[in-house]
Amino acid sequence: MADDGPMRLDRLDEQLLALLVADARRSYADLGARVGLTASAVKRRVDRLREGGAITGFTVTLDPAALGWTVEGYVELYCRSSTPPETIRAAVEQHAEVVDASTISGEADALLHILAADMRDFERVLERIGAEPFVARTKSVLVLSPLLRRGAGPRAV
Repeated sequence: MADDGPMRLDRLDEQLLALLVADARRSYADLGARVGLTASAVKRRVDRLREGGAITGFTVTLDPAALGWTVEGYVELYCRSSTPPETIRAAVEQHAEVVDASTISGEADALLHILAADMRDFERVLERIGAEPFVARTKSVLVLSPLLRRGAGPRAV
């Protein structure tokens, strides 16, 4: 992101971003056909969006069940005292099962998203995280059925 605030996006930028969020493997020609630009014009815009920090990378979205991760849960992390975010991050990034972690407002200090092979695997991860010296307690909930999953960004019209 530029130092002088957020990038200014026009309607075409927003459409391109929405299309890339839905499928980052689209070709410049396909993107151009969908928004009414040439492939080279799309490439210039995408390059500008990358340089400006709106696009930080391209990624793959995985299906947890297809990879054998049958248990998904969220864990609220409550710290014993004022624990710096860097300390929490250093502890939770050691666990590959933690796929997302954020500090949050409210009573809990952080929220962890965990994908595990099975219930025993989830329990082991929860025990290891709970054993960290700064952790006072945890509260977890299990996902029964995901209802909506989509990447952040503008939506195609």
